[in-house]
Amino acid sequence: MIVRPRPGALAILFAMRGSILPQVAPQVIAITAMSCLVVATEQGWAHAIPLNAGIGPFTLIGLALSIFLSFRNNACYDRWWEARKVWGALIVEARGLARLLGAVLPEDEEVRRRRCLNRLAGFAHALHARLRGRDAAVAAAHFLPEAERGRLTACASPADAALSNLAADLGAALRSGALSDVSFGLIEQKLAGLSGVQAACERIQGTPLPFAYTLLLYRTAWLYCLLLPFGLAASLGWGTPVATALVAYTFFGLDALGDELEEPFGSAANDLPLDALLRTVDGVVQDALGEPVPPPLSPERYWLR
Repeated sequence: MIVRPRPGALAILFAMRGSILPQVAPQVIAITAMSCLVVATEQGWAHAIPLNAGIGPFTLIGLALSIFLSFRNNACYDRWWEARKVWGALIVEARGLARLLGAVLPEDEEVRRRRCLNRLAGFAHALHARLRGRDAAVAAAHFLPEAERGRLTACASPADAALSNLAADLGAALRSGALSDVSFGLIEQKLAGLSGVQAACERIQGTPLPFAYTLLLYRTAWLYCLLLPFGLAASLGWGTPVATALVAYTFFGLDALGDELEEPFGSAANDLPLDALLRTVDGVVQDALGEPVPPPLSPERYWLR
């Protein structure tokens, strides 16, 4: 995610870090070249090839396209913001569980408490790895007891396996009398909250916007930008390439930005900083274990990963 102060009036024209321009430059260049060809044709062979479609039809089509772009980008931003709220809930549940484990487990259960806290870290790392397309079993193995590591590769969800082992360990404490029913119920609520976070992340990742939306928008934007010079060439002349380039940059830029926001767990510049959020969970666990808390991640050239 790009984290930077708002640039000044001059710097904002040349800011590339976090800009969508590099991604849409090929489309903008193609549309500009097409506009130059149309203007040259209109001025050189105006009588043989009349190119005076007028701007009226393009005004109506452009208005409809803008409304559709706004709808799609709002839907994509809703996915991005929901994903951020879900990871915020994960941090809240992790802090609550860490406090509860320290409060309800007896002092002679220190080994169990540390084991459970490490499983909490393993859950967060496994979820992070799955959302980023990495090996969740490898990510979680470092935090789990030796006996549980070998079974991770056979699990459909290593993150869920870490939670299950955590619940089983605390269930054994309940049966041995180290935990009361009330205390176990409070911890179970936190585990259910973590499981809900996992399910929400998987739902967001596994249910993209219908492809028909993207296809319709992309086709319409291309047709509009390719035909627009025919409506502007007679009235704007060589100003047509500039106008069409600005329109193409706006339409294709919003489309590309929507693509990034639609997949909030990716590693693009405008996706969520999952590495920084995971570092926050690690800090919660390390603090509960009495170990040095890792410093929060800082943006590198305005990019917080």
